[in-house]
Amino acid sequence: MKQQPETEVQLRGPRPAKLTRTPLNAIPAALVSASGFLLFVREDRLSGFLLLATALVVAGIINRRLLIDLALIGVGLTAMSLVPITTDISTEHMAVMGTAMILAVGIPYAVSRFVTKDHAIRFPVRTGQPWTRAEKWYLPAVLVIGYALMPVYMIRTGVYNNWPAVSDPDGIARLFLGTNVLGIWDELFFICTAFTLLRRHLPDWQANLLQAVLFTSFLWELGFHAWAPFFIFPFALLQARLFTITKSLSYIVTVHLLFDFVLFLVLIHAHNREWIDIFLY
Repeated sequence: MKQQPETEVQLRGPRPAKLTRTPLNAIPAALVSASGFLLFVREDRLSGFLLLATALVVAGIINRRLLIDLALIGVGLTAMSLVPITTDISTEHMAVMGTAMILAVGIPYAVSRFVTKDHAIRFPVRTGQPWTRAEKWYLPAVLVIGYALMPVYMIRTGVYNNWPAVSDPDGIARLFLGTNVLGIWDELFFICTAFTLLRRHLPDWQANLLQAVLFTSFLWELGFHAWAPFFIFPFALLQARLFTITKSLSYIVTVHLLFDFVLFLVLIHAHNREWIDIFLY
């Protein structure tokens, strides 16, 4: 298949970069996304790494810049797949998983910023643009949706048992910290890193679908089982879309942490039914 000519694509960096847009780009990108499914959902490291390696070989044949960007996503996937992805809130596990999370985000950012110097990966906290009325109204709506959805999902399916039962102040504080840090990391890696790198080479809708597969697969391994993919996948799609519109990490993190706040309260209630008895399920 004949490649399309190079076109100017405006990045989030200080200058545009020439990227070759061709339908062939979707092949290795889809393989990277599928490797995440194997690594996190199937927990099949051998097949996952073989598929990831295949994706990079194919990307290298198509375009060097595509190879680099997919390799950066692969670095993050590899870092996370090499540590236990669980809801264990012990100091040891939080340190190990936290280190992997830092590497998964930090290495792609550092390479993009200081090696390739295209600065494609950015974390826009202060954009200077106020949130619109619709964006502001969406925030309380998130709480309402979370209130209606999370207790039904977590308690009726018994999935809450994938999280530790805590009732002491230290355990509650650790659970709160863990849910919030993980929520922030999800946006840093799956949206600001994976989605941003994918959309340099693919139409937004394709990049969005592929990052949503990675997003959902990771949360499945974390413990969001049963019918969680039916609401996590749309949530991941919407988060990427909101980031495209607002160009604001602050906004999508706020949305995510509101959901996680409801999740935190539901977990406390699920393990201590006389506490926070405000949910319907």
